[in-house]
Amino acid sequence: MGEKNQTSVVEFVFVGLSQDPQTQVPLFFLFLAIYLLTVLRNLLMVVLIHTDSRLHTPMYFFLRYLSFADLCFSTTTVPQVLVHFLVKRKTISFVGCSTQIVVLLLVGSTECALLAVMSYDRYVAVCKPLHYSTIIIHGVCVQLAVGSWASGAFASVVDTTFILRLPYQGNNVINHFFCEPPALLKLASADTYRTEMAIFAMGVVILLAPVSLILISYWNIISTVIRMQSGEGRLKVFSTCGSHLIVIILFYGSGIFAYMRPNSKIMNERDKLISVFYSAVTPMLNPIIYSLRNKDVKAALRRITAK
Repeated sequence: MGEKNQTSVVEFVFVGLSQDPQTQVPLFFLFLAIYLLTVLRNLLMVVLIHTDSRLHTPMYFFLRYLSFADLCFSTTTVPQVLVHFLVKRKTISFVGCSTQIVVLLLVGSTECALLAVMSYDRYVAVCKPLHYSTIIIHGVCVQLAVGSWASGAFASVVDTTFILRLPYQGNNVINHFFCEPPALLKLASADTYRTEMAIFAMGVVILLAPVSLILISYWNIISTVIRMQSGEGRLKVFSTCGSHLIVIILFYGSGIFAYMRPNSKIMNERDKLISVFYSAVTPMLNPIIYSLRNKDVKAALRRITAK
């Protein structure tokens, strides 16, 4: 028995979102609806921005990458969760778990950078409108997009290297619904202090630095808007800023809660609920908040459906 416990784990078993059999089917349909809306909305944004030349502006350039990132982020976790609602034993191979962590960290970190870049774009558009076309040129947009994906790749490589080099032996039950690093670390058969510090350091770079830039950008935007003469203009910008900040609070707030606090040995239901927000809910909301309510996008949708 002792030797068996020293065998390296080849698969993990998820506890899941709920252990109550009566909630599995309702949760399946809820997550299915969330996932279908996420895929349809984000795919629609990618197609619209790609095909309609009037949307070939810096703002929509970044929005296309955000939609693609949301699509990848949700697809990495939600389809697996849907399957697990319908089966009794919820398993994933070690390789599958490792792949899920790599992709989640890559796409999640990239999205953090993209949201910061988009806030900077809005800052220049509102606070320096006369210089916008000379500051936010196509070459700069490409560099910022590449930089966002590069920062995501760097964070993913660093965190994944520390997480996967730990030994996982004996206990293979993850009290979660996907392979999230904090949940996986609780099963490690060695001291996780260095890994936790590495994740915390990456969190400072990938979470706290972008959210600081976002808050500074929106503070300047709001200060500029307050000085506007047009009441209608103020209302429009405040409405847009408010909806953007809601998404940012949901995404960054849940991410900071998950990755920027001491790694307790117990993963509770609140932790899993927090993860639902940034893994499923935010990718569904982003297209509505950032794009689909926009008159330019509505016009592009009418043009493409009229063909």
